Amino acid sequence: MVVLKLLSPRWLGMAPKSGDIRSWTRFVALFLLGTAFIVGCHWITIRVLRHFQQAQDIGNLLAYKLLSILMITCFSLLLFSSVLSVLTKLFLSRDLELVHSLPISCESVFQARWLESVFDASWMVVVFAVPVLVAYGRVFHAGAAFYGLMMVDMIGLCATAAALSVLLVLLGVLVIPASRLHSLMLLLGIAAFVGLYVAFRLSRPERLADPETFSSVLVYVEHLRGADAPYLPSSWCTDGLKAALGGRHVAALIETGKLWTFAGFLMGVGRIVARRLYFIGYSKSRTAAISTFQMAGGGLLDGIFRLFPRPSIIRGIFVKEWRCFFRDPSQWSQLILIVALVVVYMYNYTALPLHKVPVRTEYLQNLLAFLNMALAGFVLTALCGRFAFPAVSGEGRAFWIVRSAPCSIGKWLWMKFWMMLIPFWVLGLILVVSCNLKLDAGAWMMGISVFTMTMVTPAVLGLGLGLGAAFADFNIENANQAVTGFGGMVFMIASACLIGLVLMIEAGPVHRYLVSEIYRHRQPTLWNWIGLGFSLTAVAGICLGALIGAMRYGERRLVNSG
Repeated sequence: MVVLKLLSPRWLGMAPKSGDIRSWTRFVALFLLGTAFIVGCHWITIRVLRHFQQAQDIGNLLAYKLLSILMITCFSLLLFSSVLSVLTKLFLSRDLELVHSLPISCESVFQARWLESVFDASWMVVVFAVPVLVAYGRVFHAGAAFYGLMMVDMIGLCATAAALSVLLVLLGVLVIPASRLHSLMLLLGIAAFVGLYVAFRLSRPERLADPETFSSVLVYVEHLRGADAPYLPSSWCTDGLKAALGGRHVAALIETGKLWTFAGFLMGVGRIVARRLYFIGYSKSRTAAISTFQMAGGGLLDGIFRLFPRPSIIRGIFVKEWRCFFRDPSQWSQLILIVALVVVYMYNYTALPLHKVPVRTEYLQNLLAFLNMALAGFVLTALCGRFAFPAVSGEGRAFWIVRSAPCSIGKWLWMKFWMMLIPFWVLGLILVVSCNLKLDAGAWMMGISVFTMTMVTPAVLGLGLGLGAAFADFNIENANQAVTGFGGMVFMIASACLIGLVLMIEAGPVHRYLVSEIYRHRQPTLWNWIGLGFSLTAVAGICLGALIGAMRYGERRLVNSG
């Protein structure tokens, strides 16, 4: 009963406020977006599985291999997110001092926070996995028993990951302060993900879908029959679901029993360990100095700071932003992900089998270079959602210092914009120029790509920063969560619409130029050049308008907010 009361503020806070139209609008919009995502995942999975079943003899093997990959991926994500969620909820949350001062037992606090961390770490994985598994049931014509077993197995997998993460965290905080352990786990997780991501892509997994790359059908089937690790909880979950899909309900129940027995054992051990170690670890996390990784390259940064001739507002804001970025591991560690993203992004174009496509290579190369601008724009949108959109919310409760500074809100926003623009510009140009060189696109397409990214990058960045200011939440515990709300959804949709509009404007002139030069073997006419010039001028005007409009809107909302 006490545990339910401790959880009640969380559930009450999630419900939309009665009579608040904005709250209900946000709730309905997020609900519709989530429903569309679930339906999309379900539909795509059905298409993929039916395509697999067209392959005689190996169709089910392909489907089961995909199921195995899905389960081990879900378990890995659950374990990693559970570690971070448990660290935050049990040791680093701001309201823990208030909760522990209440006349309730430490064990009740632990149980309530553990249940909350299980929900936070699991809901997104479950929302993604359930429509995929339901698609398996429909394609394999499974009975009602499969769907019930599916939910039991998913809950068991979540409970196993959460219980295992609690044991790891309770033992870890005795050696390393909780704040450092959180940063260390974040860094190690990112490094491991980057290593696996790059290795997986460089191994060219698309060859598994092409039997011609194997010496014989038997070798191909043996690759698909590769055994999974038999002692992983994800393997028990996979085997149980496979048995249920095949109508072998007794075998499915045995695998489910393995999963829940292990989960129950871990939860029992975790409860015993928590009784002895939780409050000790919590006390250490409160008394130990909350330190972060020291900023690397201090001498280089000091040299950059000396470029400013004298102390000024611009220098102060620049120094503050730079130091805050490198003192927060959750910020600078993202650079590792960006490097991996660029490497894999460029490698994807190297691995394209253009020689197998029955289209003229010159036309296809330039067409892919044109479409690459959209992909690069979406990459920039994702990065702006990670860095630019939360930039204002990240000021937190110290935003009053910005308000009291001898600097207007608009000037402060524009200084943030100019500090972020150069890195985003460089990244955007690297994405389009490197891929155009890989594709051997024409010089005119290279010029259009460079011009378009030069215009789109500040527009997307301005949308992220401006809408992030308009929907700023200075009370949020983690500023990176700001993009997951209603404002983040508005930014993503607006940015996608902007990129789509830019490509629509350029598509006609670019197509006419391609047809004229490649298929008709003649130089583009004056009208082709005029049409291209008008389209590029329109692109520049739209991007400039989006940038200025978003920044002014964000400034106005910030000024009027208090």
